[in-house]
Amino acid sequence: MRIPRFIQKACIILVLVFISAHTLDVSAWPGYRLRYKEQLYGLYHRHLTMYPEKYAENIYWLEQVLRSDFANPLNALALIEDKRAWEWYRNHFDLHINLLLTRLYLQWGKSYGREKVYFYNAPWKEQNLKSLEKAESLYAFSTVYWKEVLKNVEKIDAMDELFFSLSDIQHWEDEHLRIKLGTLDYQKIIARERRKNESFIAEFQAMDKNTY
Repeated sequence: MRIPRFIQKACIILVLVFISAHTLDVSAWPGYRLRYKEQLYGLYHRHLTMYPEKYAENIYWLEQVLRSDFANPLNALALIEDKRAWEWYRNHFDLHINLLLTRLYLQWGKSYGREKVYFYNAPWKEQNLKSLEKAESLYAFSTVYWKEVLKNVEKIDAMDELFFSLSDIQHWEDEHLRIKLGTLDYQKIIARERRKNESFIAEFQAMDKNTY
C-alpha cells in the first residue's frame, strides 16, 4: 500500500524535527534503538487541536509500529505470563493500532472536506475540488485500515477466550467488544463521509460561469 506523496514529504520533515526536539528514554530497551512496536507506539501523541502536520506525524509513527516486531514479552505493555496471554496481547495491540489509523485518516480527510456547498463558492471551484479529492484519498486509506481492524477482530474471536482478559489493556479489549457488538462501526461512518464528499464534488463540477 503506497502512502500519498504529500503525506510522505510532510512525514519526513516532521520526523527530523520531532527527533531533534525530543529526548527519548529508551535506556530500558536492548540496543537503545527504536525497533520494537512498543517503543514506536510511545511516539504517538494525542493533540487537543489537530493540524495536517500532526495527523502526518502520528500516522507516520503508527505505520512504523505495524511494520516493526514486538518486543520481548518482558517489555510488553501488559503482564504476560503464558503463550495464551502473549497471543491475546499481540492481537489486541494490532487491532488498536489499526483502529487509531482508521480514525486518524478519517479525521484528516474530514479536515479537507466540507459540511455544505454554497453557490457563491463557485469562484474557488478548482481549489475546493482539489481539497475534496484529498479528502477522498484519505477516506480510502481509512477504509483500508478498517478492513485490517476487522481481520484483527476475527483473530481474537478465533481464540475463543470468552472469559480471558488482561487488565493492563482493558481499553483495547473494550474496543474489540464494541466492534464485535456493532456499537463501533467505522465502515458506516466512512461510507457516510464518502457519500457526502462525492455529492459535494458533483456539485462543484456542475458549477459554471452562470453559477455566480
